[in-house]
Amino acid sequence: MKKIGLLSDTHSFLDEAVFKHFSECDEIWHVGDFGNDVADKLADFKPLRGVYGNIDDATIRSQFPEHNRFMCEGVDVWMTHIGGYPNKYAPQVKPEIYTKPPKVFITGHSHILKVMFDDKIKCLHINPGAAGKQGWHKVRTLIRFCITDENIHTLEAIELSGR
Repeated sequence: MKKIGLLSDTHSFLDEAVFKHFSECDEIWHVGDFGNDVADKLADFKPLRGVYGNIDDATIRSQFPEHNRFMCEGVDVWMTHIGGYPNKYAPQVKPEIYTKPPKVFITGHSHILKVMFDDKIKCLHINPGAAGKQGWHKVRTLIRFCITDENIHTLEAIELSGR
């Protein structure tokens, strides 16, 4: 079993509460728009996987890919910052998501927390919303979940204090 802490769109702001909420996690996954210093702080805390976002500089882009597809506990996971969501996937992911869908598709960018199942391709879509202060969102959010024996379970949406 792996416990995952998921966040996105920190935009150079890392709330200290993230460390409390992710203290029991085995890995942290960041879905882009890290901003400055966030990746280093998270990587010093827990093993970190991620993708770069549209605001990330050359340093982040050299550390993280645009798309990160990997297996975790038997689950095919695809992370990308700008990927859209069921019935409105981004053009750059459409060909692959329909011909070779993952079991979990994780995106950021919208600053909107969203967890929904795409019944057409049998894929769980997750967007953790935004954990940073920059943007139009009213609530900063994180997600925590577990993966065991090819199953995603115990998913929790976490609200951080105001922007």
